[in-house]
Amino acid sequence: MKIHIMGASCAGSTTLGKALAQHLDWPYFDTDDYFWLPSAVPYTQKRDPVERKAMLLADFEAADNVIVGGSLVSWDDSWLTKFDLVVFLLIPHEIRMQRLDAREVERYGDHIFTDPVRVQLYKDFRDWAKGYDDNTTNGRNLNVHLQWLERFQCPVLKIEGDTTVGERINSVLEAMESL
Repeated sequence: MKIHIMGASCAGSTTLGKALAQHLDWPYFDTDDYFWLPSAVPYTQKRDPVERKAMLLADFEAADNVIVGGSLVSWDDSWLTKFDLVVFLLIPHEIRMQRLDAREVERYGDHIFTDPVRVQLYKDFRDWAKGYDDNTTNGRNLNVHLQWLERFQCPVLKIEGDTTVGERINSVLEAMESL
């Protein structure tokens, strides 16, 4: 079985993906690991689109059961037929932004407030993430994701609200049983 978990930044896709992968003993692939090149300042250098797709596709096809977390919406339409189940996470904007702020502080500490480069990166990232719910962000936003979800050839499970990881895992397992 191939499962895709997606949502806005800090909606919990990575957390759920890793927890579900551990529960099922399946591999978990995060699109960020393929999208971004390793760099001294993380998440600033994009990998070539052809290269990132080839890398993820090789890992994806090597596994019978796999969970992919993150957004594939801009990668290409071939992903629309590769999954058996898509899980879409949607949480209230305020909670998501609180999670984003906490995660950035956890990752980078006070540097996001004191280092001029990190300050600007944090501001830009926060502004981008903030525009997801009201569709003011170009590219990846709620409207784009909802349109993308309509195009999948498999069932889509929408989990809305600030639910626990355990509740989310149970919802996914129930959806898997019904396939």
